Parts: sequence; C-alpha cells; structure tokens
Amino acid sequence: MSAPSAKSPSINQKLSSLDEKIAWFYSDDFSLDSAQKNYEAALSLAKEIETDLTNLKNHIEVLSKSFTT
Repeated sequence: MSAPSAKSPSINQKLSSLDEKIAWFYSDDFSLDSAQKNYEAALSLAKEIETDLTNLKNHIEVLSKSFTT
C-alpha cells in the first residue's frame, strides 16, 4: 500500500467532509432541490471511506502476518 499523495485526502479528512455533508441535511440551508445531489455526494464519499478502511485493514493484516512468521 503506497502512502497517500499530497492530492489525496486522508481518511480523517474524508470523515470530516462526510460529517459536514450530513450536517447539511439538518441545517437551515437544506433544500429539497439540492437534497438528491448532496445525498449522492455523501454516499459516494462514504463508499470511498469504506474502501480506504478495507485497504488499510488488509495492509495491517499483511504486516501482522509478517511479524508472526
């Protein structure tokens, strides 16, 4: 697993962004016209985070196995 590039946001940055997107649904800025677009953006970001976490978990498992053998 390679280190994230300067252009790629970290998992923590993505989680923070997802929190902001979710908070929008509860804010005074909420509008039905924008809800679908914002929901799709939040869903896409959540999928990215899930993929990142899975990759991180796999990397940790590989490292753990290398120390136990």
